[in-house]
Parts: sequence; structure tokens; C-alpha cells
Amino acid sequence: MRATSPTHPTPRSLLRGMTGTRIRQPVIWTGLALFALVLYLASGMFPALTKFPSEWVLSPTDPMNDFMEGFTSLFGPAFKAVGRTLEWPVQWAQGLLYALPWSVTAAFFVLLGWFGAGWKLALFAGLSMLYMAVIGYWGESMNTLAIVLISVPMAVTVGFLFGVLGFYSERSRRIIVPVLDLLQTIPAFAYLLPILILFGFGTTVGLVASVLYAFPPMVRNTILGLRAVPGEIVEAGMMAGATPWQLFWRVRLPAARKQVLLGVNQSTMASLSMVIIASIIGGTNDIGWEVLSTMRKADFGASLLAGFVIALIAMALDRITYAYAMKPGEIDGPTRSPWIAGGAILIGIAALSFVIPALKEWPQSFVWDPADAMNDALEQAVVDWRLWIEAIKNSAFFYVMLPIKIGLEQAVSPFTWGFAMTPVLRGGYVALVLAGAAWAFLRDRATLASLILVWGVISFIGLTNTPWPALFAMLIYAAYVTAGRNLAIGTALALAFLIIAGVWPQSVLSLYLCGIAVLISFVMGTLIGIWASESRVVSAIMRPVMDTLQTMPLFVILIPFVMVFKIGEFTALLAIIAYAIVPAIRYTEHGLRNLPEEVIEAAQTIGCSRLQMLLRVKLPLALPAIMLGLNQTIIYGIGMLVIAALVGTNGLGQQIYIGLGDGDFGVGMTAGIGMAAIAMIADRMTQAISRRRQEKYGLATVQV
Repeated sequence: MRATSPTHPTPRSLLRGMTGTRIRQPVIWTGLALFALVLYLASGMFPALTKFPSEWVLSPTDPMNDFMEGFTSLFGPAFKAVGRTLEWPVQWAQGLLYALPWSVTAAFFVLLGWFGAGWKLALFAGLSMLYMAVIGYWGESMNTLAIVLISVPMAVTVGFLFGVLGFYSERSRRIIVPVLDLLQTIPAFAYLLPILILFGFGTTVGLVASVLYAFPPMVRNTILGLRAVPGEIVEAGMMAGATPWQLFWRVRLPAARKQVLLGVNQSTMASLSMVIIASIIGGTNDIGWEVLSTMRKADFGASLLAGFVIALIAMALDRITYAYAMKPGEIDGPTRSPWIAGGAILIGIAALSFVIPALKEWPQSFVWDPADAMNDALEQAVVDWRLWIEAIKNSAFFYVMLPIKIGLEQAVSPFTWGFAMTPVLRGGYVALVLAGAAWAFLRDRATLASLILVWGVISFIGLTNTPWPALFAMLIYAAYVTAGRNLAIGTALALAFLIIAGVWPQSVLSLYLCGIAVLISFVMGTLIGIWASESRVVSAIMRPVMDTLQTMPLFVILIPFVMVFKIGEFTALLAIIAYAIVPAIRYTEHGLRNLPEEVIEAAQTIGCSRLQMLLRVKLPLALPAIMLGLNQTIIYGIGMLVIAALVGTNGLGQQIYIGLGDGDFGVGMTAGIGMAAIAMIADRMTQAISRRRQEKYGLATVQV
């Protein structure tokens, strides 16, 4: 019998085997790459191909300002009256927290931790409270906590009511969900300006901003929890003769208890983060203002110490609310006896504080301030490692960031690379790109081949130099390929708004910086998440690190990078990565640790090695969760862009600061809507990819 040797596919056989979408997508991508290159070459004669003509811009800033001015003149007094009314509960809460001895407040949080999850959480809560007193920020911390104590119940109540409405009315849900998307994707600084215009300076700004920012998670979790109640539970309640009112309060809500309480947890965290941001214009002597003022003085030590106060408050509240959300027990709540005993303990400590002054007010002689020592240590480290710091910064900027921004054609120069981009080098680059595309095509990866061509063209001319019609078409087609016609239409409308409103150049700059940061964050975060899923030690180490990064005020994250690398785009890149890497780590580890046990056992039965188990079983099954991590990484990266504008970056974030600084509602809101549009497009694309993977592996879940 004659042996046959394996045959390799030829380009002609590949084309014969490719039909429909498989051949159409690579051809379109290749055409878009050539389209971009042709327009770039023609832009010398027709500049409008690269830069949208200013005479075609129809900026919405003036109409927005006119609308806000008219709205304020009509309803401003009413909002001011509401603002003055809302100050009363905050002042009452601040007065209560100030009147209570510090030891009573600290003991209260210790008891909450003890009843919620045991001695470990109680110890953490106690040490967190002790840190605020030792560092000397007790009063500022209580001011922040007072706003949180008022804003969280308001946000939870509003969110719960809208969640119930969205559950019972599909028409309402279709309106509510896009509004939630808008509130959660528009940068907080963008809607601080209208709140400031309507309510004026004061604590009300932080309170209203916190409620607006914190109630969407409650809405989502309420809808999700009520929709996930098993049908047999509802049917049992109906068969028992429950009225609609009883069916909701006695059947549906108890069954959705955990998910609803998780909404309370997330709203608490969102409220705290927004209180800190609002302190920039709130004029309140809280811990957020302390962070901001010390940062403006470039006092690294003091700002970091104050930032840790916020991180500890956030982590303590997060752990406590999460513990009660996950705590098993009766629907009617815990038994009364522990709380009676806890109340007696608090009364006893309050009585002792009249005898022992140190229990009433932390002695000033016990305050410890290591800020100066921290500043000196950092300055010495910067001096000692200056050569390495400059080498890392320059290498990353000139060899990675600048080529992506302005293209190899302009980035390669004797000053930066040591040589010029000669015709020979251009020809070699073209040959390299074509060789890569040919290799992918011959391996039956036509889509990869076309994407190599697209990336080759953009890398050569630069993202900011890519003609706007070509980039416009590429993004729309990417949305169509990923999620279908509806998203493509929405993407076209959103991008058209950016172009016509005159913020396209700033949008591309934001896309450039955020794109690099998200790519690095996702790759590094996924690798760390895989490592943490395989090692409990790594997981235990990473959890407090991630908690600190996620709860530390965004301003504070900037400070160490500014101190070491000075102002610039590289500093902004590192700050975005530090903030955006957390979701990639969390979701990857969570996805890998929560796979179906029967699948893992089956893979072990057939003799899979550890590497095979990871690459061929775990990662494919965890891909939906990993893609959700990418989704959140993008959202976090875009959110951090506004803060990164503080260190000299240009883009939509800088436009928001200009609007906030000048009191120009139109400029700030136009940029905010632009950032929200980019975030929502990325959100829908990653959700579509995740949904397809969930359906493929039978892991589809209810999403809101």
C-alpha cells in the first residue's frame, strides 16, 4: 500500500475552501488597510482627509450652555433649597460622630465585624479605626463617613425602587438600563459641574454626586436578583394563595436577598469613591480634601497616609457589607441577643470615656506622623536610581508609545532611535508586514493575515495620523463583526458625534493612551490571575494589594509615579495600568477557581497534565469571565483618563478639566459624553464576545 505524505494547503485551495463570512471579513479588513494608506498618502494634497475641517464642526457647547443657563434661572432656587435641606442630615451625622468618643465608634465597627464574619474581620475593622486615630485624621475621617452614612441609604432606596420598577416593567427596564450605562460611563468630573451649578458649593455636592453615582449598582443587582428567582419558588407562593404584595415581600425578595445585599455592598463602595472625588469642589474638611491639598503641595508622605485612611474605610465597609450579604441565616435577621450584648458593651465604653479622657479623644501626644521620613526616603531612592528610571521611561516612550501615537514614519529619528527612516528601512518594514500576513494566510488564518496588514499600516502612519474616514470605517466594521448591525449603527452615530462636535483629535489621543494601558493591564492581569488561581499564597498576597489599588483615591495613585517619573504621558500610563489591572486579575482568578467540578474531574481522569488542564480545559471554560475582566479593565482605564490629565496628558480628560475649571458646562459635558460613548461601545463589544463564549460552553447567565 502506497504511503501518502501530508500535503500543505496552497493559496488557491485555501480560497476554494473559504466561503461567505470567512472570505468576506479578511477581504474587507485588507481593503480598509489599503483605504487608510491611500488616504494618508493623499493627505498632503487634501489635508481634510487627516484633520476634519474646522468649518464643518457643529459644536454643541454653546447650545448646552444656553440650556443650562435657562434651566438654572428657572429651577436654580428650587435646587438651592433642596441643597440646603440635604445639608441638615449630613450636619446631624457629623455632629453625632463628633459627639461620640472615638473608642465607641471604633468598638461599634469592631462589633459589626465580629457579628458579620468573626474575629478576623473584627480585628481588621479595629486596626483600621485605630490607624485613623494614630495618624491624626480622625475628624476628617468622620466627616467623610458622615456623608457616606447619609448617601448610602438614599442611593440604596432609590436604586431598589428603580430596580423593582425595571423588574416588573420591561418597557421601563429598556429605558432604565441605558440611563444606568450613561451614569456609570460618563466620568464623574463631567457631571460634578452641573451639580455644582445647580446646588452650589458645600457638602450637598458630595451627597448628590454620591447618590447619582452609587444607585446604579443597586438597580442592577435588584433586577438581577429578582429575575434569577427560580420559577418553582414563585409558583409555590402562588399556589399557597399569596397576594401580589405578599408574593413580592414574602417570596421573591427573600429569595433574591443575597443579590440585593450585594447591591448594597457595591453602592456603599461607589458612594465612598464619589465622596472623595466630590471633595475637589465640595469645600468640606474631609479626608478627600486632605488628600487633594497635600497632593497639590507634592507632599507624597502626607497624601499617601491620608489615602490609606480612605482605603481602610473602603475595605472595612466592603468587608462588613459583603459579610452580611453572604451571611446565612433566617430571613427575619439575626437573633437579638448578640446585639443587646453589643449595645451594653458600647454603653460601658461610653461610660468609661468620662473617666478615662484618652477613650473620649485620642491624645495628641500619641499621634504619629511619618510623612517627612517617607518623603526623604522616596527622594533618596529617586536620586540613587535616576539612571535606571530615565532609561525605563525613555525606552517605553520612544520605542513603544511614540510609534503608536505618531507612527514609525515620524518616531524613528536619529535623536530617538539613533538612525533615520531611510527608503531601505521602509522597504524592509513593508516586506516584514507582508511576510507576516503571508505566513498567517498560508496557515489558514486569513482574518489574522488581514489584521496584520491593518496593524502594519496603523503602526507605520500612527494612530493620531490615521485619516479620520479610515479609522471611522474600521471602528464601525469592528463593531459589526463583534456584535452585529445594531451596535455598528450605534457606533457610527457615536463616532459621528465626536467628529462633528470637534473632539475627534482628543478622542483619538484618549484611545491611544487608554488602548496601550488596557492591553498591558489585561495581559499582565490575566497572567497574575492565572498564577493566583494556581497558588493560594499568591492569591492571599494579591487580595490586599488589589483592595488597596481599587480603594485608594485615584489622585493618590498618581503621586508615587509623579514623584519618580515626573509629569508626562508615561507617568499617566503607569497610573492607568495600576488602576485598571485589578479587574483583569480578579475576574481571571474568579473564573478559573469557579469552574464545573465534573469537567475538572473528567480532565483529571483522562490524564491531563497541569499545563494541559490549564490551557485546554480551564482557560477555554473561564474565557467568559476573563472577557468580563477585559470589559471592566476598559471601563476602569477610561475612568482613570480624567485623573491622568492632571499630569499633562491631552485628550477628552483634559477637556473635562477645562470645562470644570472655567465653569463651562458645554465643554465638560461634550467631552464627558464622548468618553461615555467610547466606554459604552467597548462595553457592548466585549459583552458580545463574552456572551458568545458563554453560549458555546453552556455557561450563559442572566445579564443586566
